[in-house]
Formats: sequence, structure tokens, C-alpha cells
Amino acid sequence: MLGKKEQGGKVGKIDTLIGQDAEIKGTISTKGALRIDGSVDGGVTNAEAVVVGEEGKVRGDINAQTVVVGGKIAGNIIASANIEMLPHSQVKGNINAPQLYIAEGAIFEGNCIMSKRQEKVTEPEFKLKEMK
Repeated sequence: MLGKKEQGGKVGKIDTLIGQDAEIKGTISTKGALRIDGSVDGGVTNAEAVVVGEEGKVRGDINAQTVVVGGKIAGNIIASANIEMLPHSQVKGNINAPQLYIAEGAIFEGNCIMSKRQEKVTEPEFKLKEMK
């Protein structure tokens, strides 16, 4: 159940589970993988992976290596590896990750930055041709 391909994407073993009836207020700091099926009013930091299940809700920022969204997030997401938005997921906030997957039916409202932290994005050079 916890390691389903469609729910877990590239996430392996889940270390911490917040159940459907749980309500957490405050910031969660974890080194492992976290699955949220309840609601979190705060944020998540230092996580290896965060999976927000279809019934999961997060109001706050998420900072992790990998984030898989099946539910709703109102906050910014920063992922050092990737972000995956499953069908029917909703994100209202800015996202920053080197890789982003958005499935058909997902809703994203915000700005997106896709670059590795070490890389600097440069403007392409355009030369205008003189018309004769």
C-alpha cells in the first residue's frame, strides 16, 4: 500500500506516516521519507522524500529531495531532485526543482523554476539580421 508505483513514484521505504485522521500543526523535520494522508498546517523540512496522498493536505512550505503530490498543497515546494504531480493533485504556490512531472488532470497555480542550484541560466544571444 505505501510503496505503490502510482502513489510513491521514485520513493522507496516510508519512514513516517501521518494517517488520514491526523492533524498536525507546526513544522515537521525528518531525515527520511514522509507520507501525509492527513493534514499538516505548517511545513516539512530536511526530508529525503515527501508523499502527499490523495486525501493529504499541506498548508506550508515543503523542502525535500523528492516530492510526490497526490493531494493538495498551499505553499512553496523546493526539491533538490524532482517534483511529481499526480492526476487530481493541486499545488498553489511556487515550485523549484531540476525535474518536474505534471500528470494530466493536475492543477498548478504559481511560478516554476527548473534548474540545478549550481547551474546559472543564461539568456540566449540573438543577432538581428540587417534588412537590405
